[in-house]
Amino acid sequence: MSTGNKQKRVLLIMSSVDEMGISGKHTGTWFTELAAPYYILTEAGYEVVLASPNGGAAPIDWLSMKAPFTTEYTRRFMADEVAQHAVKATRKLRNVDYDTFDAVFFPGGYGLLWDLAHDSHVIKLIRDFYTSQRPIAMVCHAPAILRDVKLPNGEYLVKGVNLTGFKNDEDSEIELLKHLLFSLEDELKGRGAKYQSKTNWEANVVVDGALMTGQSPASAPPLAEALALRLQG
Repeated sequence: MSTGNKQKRVLLIMSSVDEMGISGKHTGTWFTELAAPYYILTEAGYEVVLASPNGGAAPIDWLSMKAPFTTEYTRRFMADEVAQHAVKATRKLRNVDYDTFDAVFFPGGYGLLWDLAHDSHVIKLIRDFYTSQRPIAMVCHAPAILRDVKLPNGEYLVKGVNLTGFKNDEDSEIELLKHLLFSLEDELKGRGAKYQSKTNWEANVVVDGALMTGQSPASAPPLAEALALRLQG
């Protein structure tokens, strides 16, 4: 783990999946949920390393690259050769020594329901970050990855924990709930989480100990800012 005056490092983990099961619907990481933390954290002085289960090019959801979903962060990212290269050359997650990182950030998007949410390596990574009290930031659909994470005592990590994530109402509004493997809201509540939401699409960040969660895309900038402040320590 980083100590002293070494530059603090954030591991940003993207999905490698670009399709929603057999629906044929394209997916990937939601663009502003990648771009906002990338700039907010690098400009705060932290090293941001992009990783994904497969390594190499990590897919970005096409829909999130078009209006009205573009933001100042996505426009900047599109014009940034270094950022573009980072997304095309993500590190293979299993080859990354995550103990050398001070925090982890999971952007949302639907792809992660098909890979990260039941990847044993990712589940162990989250447990290790949580038990060492290193911040875990997750936005939009990313908190779904917490579904199967258990603590060393066998309890679900989310039991009794305040958190948020993409609402059923938000999935229904964009007519995608029926295509999903599972509902984030239902599963986390079923594991005993104290799930908290605001109006659809409103920025909402909930922090409980090492776990920092954001509800929907608008939550990505304030979540990244909260993580940047936490790392100042």
